[in-house]
Amino acid sequence: MSNTTKSNIGNSILDVDICVIGAGSGGLSVAAGAAQLGASTVLIERHRMGGDCLNTGCVPSKALLAAGKAAHRWRGERALGVEYAPPGVDFAAVNRHVHEVIAAIAPNDSIERFEGLGVRVIQGTARFAGPREVVAGDTRIRARRFVIATGSSATVPPIPGLDGVPYFTNETVFDNTVLPRHLIVIGGGPIGLEMAQAHRALGAEVTVLEAARVLPKDDPELATLLRQQFVNEGIAVRERVKILRVEPDGDGVALVLDTGEGDEERITGSHILVAAGRRPNVAGLDLEKAGIAYGPRGITVDARLRTSNRRVFAIGDVAGGPQFTHVAGYHAGIVIRNAQFRLPAKVDYRALPWVTYTEPEFAHVGLTEEQARAAHGDVITVLRWPFVENDRAQTERKTSGLVKAVTTKSGKILGASILGAEAGELIQVWTLAIGQGLTVKALAGMIVPYPTLGEVSKRAAGSFYTPKLFGERIRRLVRLLSWFG
Repeated sequence: MSNTTKSNIGNSILDVDICVIGAGSGGLSVAAGAAQLGASTVLIERHRMGGDCLNTGCVPSKALLAAGKAAHRWRGERALGVEYAPPGVDFAAVNRHVHEVIAAIAPNDSIERFEGLGVRVIQGTARFAGPREVVAGDTRIRARRFVIATGSSATVPPIPGLDGVPYFTNETVFDNTVLPRHLIVIGGGPIGLEMAQAHRALGAEVTVLEAARVLPKDDPELATLLRQQFVNEGIAVRERVKILRVEPDGDGVALVLDTGEGDEERITGSHILVAAGRRPNVAGLDLEKAGIAYGPRGITVDARLRTSNRRVFAIGDVAGGPQFTHVAGYHAGIVIRNAQFRLPAKVDYRALPWVTYTEPEFAHVGLTEEQARAAHGDVITVLRWPFVENDRAQTERKTSGLVKAVTTKSGKILGASILGAEAGELIQVWTLAIGQGLTVKALAGMIVPYPTLGEVSKRAAGSFYTPKLFGERIRRLVRLLSWFG
């Protein structure tokens, strides 16, 4: 394995085993894994180590949500016989909390840590100079394998007038130190809903505008229940709206909507948050020079995450698949096995979970009911178990939501969705079951501690057998026995 430096027209040249472009979650995992396996590794990052997840995504959003949930709980303990004065929210202090959390995690993703692992870190913008060469600043890197892990950025929809007013995206909202009077959120996906609920809990008026329906990739039955929860909290949720234009309005903004009946509706607010999707970060990479195919959804990859240039892999958001931090980490493992061990590892999303960290949480894995019916027809079984039937949920007054699972007639688990307290934790047993090909019999037969929220999964799985235990044949047998009673 080589790691040599030469001179070429004033540029230094590095010959290495692996060159990783992008120091977000996926890129960091590949760089750390490769270096610890003895591969000479270069990591290039043009902005901040840790990428979107640490600096403008998962970490700050969950820190802000934690503050919002604390304020929400403070207001809601009256049902338990505990009453407080209304919470006082210091939004600037909340912002400090968010950045203190980032700072606490940042050393794990720092240049110093990765250089300590033996990774050569270059701060600069990378671009391909050919199929086997990348340039970053004054350095040329030649590598046996390249990994593109440049992530994605917020999409800004082409709404007339939007470019003429200030607005937040996930890249800027966590620098705000003043609580918005009225936050208008454009987009009803996970980011939009999480930020809407956090700001509402902290005292802002909030309106969510969505062109389709909220959480369009999730089970619509449970999404409707979550939408109603938002309405109960005083969040205005508008679905299937068309924004005609954005205008300044005094010291705030106004969004003009098409009512669908030839009229216009005007909504005014103090701030806008754009959360209308993500676009892959491919600009400036000069992918054409390396023979790497890509499109609007990202870089084209095969099941082994190889691009059209077989020396180059693409992982995470830039690869055009599911856009989650844990997917980028999963991709990193696939690449390490392919690049370092020459194992034909392939991605498999059948047991891919995701969570929207609202209150209550909304988690999903596998197929939704709609997807299951499309794939298997009507020969499926839909299982439900509400949190209101769970004793632990009752003791803590967290009874909103339900477990919904979809199986084949033989009991093979196709998918599960959970809306309720700790759904992100509860979905993991369903993820394991789908990944290992287990049936509902395994979950129904679990011995679970009482009282725990985990019982909802056992009860949902057990409901698969209810029609068989209490079907018409059993009822006939009971009637027959009663004649001889």
